[in-house]
Amino acid sequence: MKKTGIVIVSHVHEIAEGIHRLIQQAAADVDVQVVGGIDQNEIGTNFDTALAAINKNTAENLLAFYDLGSAKMNLEMAMEMSDKTIKIYDVPVVEGAYTAATLLQAGVDQENIEAQLEEMHMVK
Repeated sequence: MKKTGIVIVSHVHEIAEGIHRLIQQAAADVDVQVVGGIDQNEIGTNFDTALAAINKNTAENLLAFYDLGSAKMNLEMAMEMSDKTIKIYDVPVVEGAYTAATLLQAGVDQENIEAQLEEMHMVK
């Protein structure tokens, strides 16, 4: 079974770091890479940082979460440049990423994780 990790892309550095801190409390064994903002002071996202988060993650299978449309667009472009298996979820970023991480920590398979995330699906 392939190791599964999480990537989170947010427009704001503090949001990304806050989600990461929250997840680490409940899922310390899950590789979670986050990127937020263009840098620590500028709001936005870009392709390079999304790809760097994907590449930094030690897992070959990634569940990806984002906050707003351009973050999703950058994740989609980065996916095309990676050999990893990546699935992007259209769910609330905090709740979705936290749910996925805690379920991964508990050893739940991706099919069951996806079933739970589907209940959170939203049009962003």
